[in-house]
Amino acid sequence: MINSKDFTDRLKKVMEHYQISASMFADKVGVQRSSISHILSGRNKPSLDFVLKVTTEFKDVDIKWLLNGIGVFPVTEVSAENSMPPTPSVFNSENNSHIKKIQRIVVFYADGTFNEYQK
Repeated sequence: MINSKDFTDRLKKVMEHYQISASMFADKVGVQRSSISHILSGRNKPSLDFVLKVTTEFKDVDIKWLLNGIGVFPVTEVSAENSMPPTPSVFNSENNSHIKKIQRIVVFYADGTFNEYQK
């Protein structure tokens, strides 16, 4: 379980680092401005979708740091000898035709809502 106050502080740190307002941040990440407002005020907790959008748009934001404060921000470039090979996509099995293909993933939340992810 993430601490909402700490998450909010880290989110503000990202916005300060890039010198952008909450509304500009929302536009860049691709969420409604009210979503950012509600997260920053503590009214709502961030969804997995929101966290993934942030870490996808801002490559130097590590998901572990954003969620739990583990690691550093901004992430520095890792030397080539210490870097891991890219993880293959679970949806792309061109190179692994013998592996079963994932068609969709559904995440159910305790509040009765859900998110569905399809290829």
